Amino acid sequence: MKIRLAYGQSGLDIEVDPRTATVVEPVHHEAAADQMAVLREALRAPVAGPPLRERVRPGQTVAISACDGTRPQPRHLMIPAVLAELEGIVRLEDVVILVATGTHRGNGEAELRAMFGDEVVDAVRIVNHDARDPGQLTWMGTYGNGVPVWLNRAWAEADVRITTGFVEPHFFAGFSGGPKLVAPGLAALETVLVLHDAARIGDPRATWGNIHGNPVHDDVRAIAEATGVTFSLDVVLNRDKDIVAAFGGDLAPMHAAATATAKRMAMRPVEAPFDVVVTTNSGFPLDQNLYQAVKGMSAAYQVVKPGGMIVCAAECRDGFPDHGSYREVLASAPSPQALFDDISARTETVPDQWQVQIQARIQSGSRVVMHTGFLSDAELETAHLRQTRDISATVAEALAAAGPGARLCVLPEGPQTIPYVDRSGA
Repeated sequence: MKIRLAYGQSGLDIEVDPRTATVVEPVHHEAAADQMAVLREALRAPVAGPPLRERVRPGQTVAISACDGTRPQPRHLMIPAVLAELEGIVRLEDVVILVATGTHRGNGEAELRAMFGDEVVDAVRIVNHDARDPGQLTWMGTYGNGVPVWLNRAWAEADVRITTGFVEPHFFAGFSGGPKLVAPGLAALETVLVLHDAARIGDPRATWGNIHGNPVHDDVRAIAEATGVTFSLDVVLNRDKDIVAAFGGDLAPMHAAATATAKRMAMRPVEAPFDVVVTTNSGFPLDQNLYQAVKGMSAAYQVVKPGGMIVCAAECRDGFPDHGSYREVLASAPSPQALFDDISARTETVPDQWQVQIQARIQSGSRVVMHTGFLSDAELETAHLRQTRDISATVAEALAAAGPGARLCVLPEGPQTIPYVDRSGA
């Protein structure tokens, strides 16, 4: 049986035995017939609160937060839809679009044009948030469970603050979108380090699909609510990255409605764990680097047997990446278990340790094999990983070694589908 994996921009085919394989995919939904119409409806008939145009007055300044280039947000549709609603009320020169990078690198002009479209780039000021630049940041106070909060100054000082994002399950924040477009998206490094400390990331409630009681998301939500968001716009996407539904309005009820829809689409039950799980990181742009691919590993880890094998196909055209501390932290201990123990014991957080903490936990409990197009075997070895050039052969060998009755799960869309073992009948 041939299965097409989401990999890079072109995809990747593998062959598996249909007698042993279970394919788990999101519930497919067709794209909205008129995606711009769906966005306009969300802006004009929100889940809660008045329409966007009624929240804005002439002469006000506007800041719009949008995802960075590692996220498949349809910015080229969402931002023009927001700007159209603002037309005739505020001037474009009073609008700034902030790329909510968190601690990721900023996007270059060519990337911004691909993300937003030439018309938006030529008409509106776009700024990459830099969590490490004190000149971009302003102190907001302490919120949530003792989180010191610095936010992007242009965001904090704007009269009108609009978040735009997309909602999918997130491996430690529960769901993406909504308040994450404020923090960590527009927060200082110091704020992000607290939000991503070892205690929060290690809490079992900090996991896929769980928001309330999740120590990461509870604080993220507290920051956004305390510092103020004028209007929020989120979308839910299908496997083709097209808009299925859009939600607008007051932040909390808007995000609740969006997450409910995303959960129905993306979270799929299975009866029992598998000996081998093949996963991806949902293809480009999500599989640009190994750092992001931890999400695909985590999706697979939910349903792999203890000691089983995870095979993760992620193109990694941007390498580890080389910016940030992820690569350095990965190589700082001789084994995944040593890494996990070291990070779990820390009282001070270093950049990117959260991704390594989760990756080390996965690698300590299972064997992880990568298939990439841009990382060498030697580079992967420094991350305690090995590479396969032939996923089909590796899977067949692993199943044979596991013995009669060994079972395979394939997640072609990676973390666009979050499988879980349904124990309700146990």
